[in-house]
Amino acid sequence: MRSVNSALPTSEPVPDRRVLPGEKVDFGRPMLRLLGFRVDVRVVVTAGIVALLALACGFVALLLGEFSLTPVEVFQGLFGQAEKRIVNTVVGEWRAPRVIGGIVLGAGLGISGAVFQSLTRNPLGSPDIIGFSTGAYTGGIITIIFFGTSFVSTAFGAIIGGILTAAIVYLLTWKGGVQGFRLIIVGIALTAMLNAFNTWLIMRADLDLAMAAATWGAGSLNGMSWSTILPAAIGTILLGLGCGLFSRDLGTLELGDDTAKALGVRNESVRAALILVAVALVAVVTAAAGPIAFVALAAPQIGRRIAKAQGTSLLTSAAVGALLLVGADLIAQHAFGDIQLPVGVVTVCIGGIYLIWLLIQEARKAQ
Repeated sequence: MRSVNSALPTSEPVPDRRVLPGEKVDFGRPMLRLLGFRVDVRVVVTAGIVALLALACGFVALLLGEFSLTPVEVFQGLFGQAEKRIVNTVVGEWRAPRVIGGIVLGAGLGISGAVFQSLTRNPLGSPDIIGFSTGAYTGGIITIIFFGTSFVSTAFGAIIGGILTAAIVYLLTWKGGVQGFRLIIVGIALTAMLNAFNTWLIMRADLDLAMAAATWGAGSLNGMSWSTILPAAIGTILLGLGCGLFSRDLGTLELGDDTAKALGVRNESVRAALILVAVALVAVVTAAAGPIAFVALAAPQIGRRIAKAQGTSLLTSAAVGALLLVGADLIAQHAFGDIQLPVGVVTVCIGGIYLIWLLIQEARKAQ
């Protein structure tokens, strides 16, 4: 019998070992079928553990505050069964929407970041780096200034702004196809232009509207209510599932356009559909909480490293995104005494440190 290891392409010597009769051959990491998709078991387990950590952070957020609660009171308040009416109000109406918002919106940012990093095949390919979050913010500012501050109008403006920005970046990047590096460079340039335009809009607006736009632009879960989070959560979940439907093609695209085309993937149509869905996902999150930076950048890479996966996983990216946003909001609420910071300020600080580390790692790889 021919040695199995002799056929393996490797630069290191491999012991000549023959497969014995009846012996099972290990073809790689264990996989399972989930809703018709083959999923890495380690990825599922890792995502589950991270999701539990996100829920634990959320539970801690329900406990803490000026009105401290016990775990029993929190559970009672979640179901409206607490003896004190104030407990039901604090838990059910004030803190729970904020926690749910952090989990769901953070997961949405993680999924969106994973999609763009896979499409560009670059860890810097994040919607807040390549301008799509900024475009959604621009659309939201214009809507706030001219049509008011309702969630529906702001969400509509953010979605339109994000999609138009994506279309401009896509057209400027197109040259017989879309290359990831060109997409990032064009996106960074457009982000700088949009930031200048956003500043001009805020300076030209009335004081009240300018304050509302600036507060929303900081990225915050303060004042989150069920009327805001429910439509945002529904939109985020549906769009996240939409990205999941393309997960197989997305993984194939990471292998390169030529390989993906040889395997039957319609590259440009799939890429355009993924960009559209992922931009809409970012826009919904931006409409609900403002442009929250660096969660979409960091979550996919952290998830990839802790799961030791070959490619970017939407599942672990969603779980890590939820943990990052809930954890950052917990820090923003309680780490600075009586001062409550917008969660976007905390994510920028954490993301800046992460971005420096990422650039150092990329520089070492290039050497």
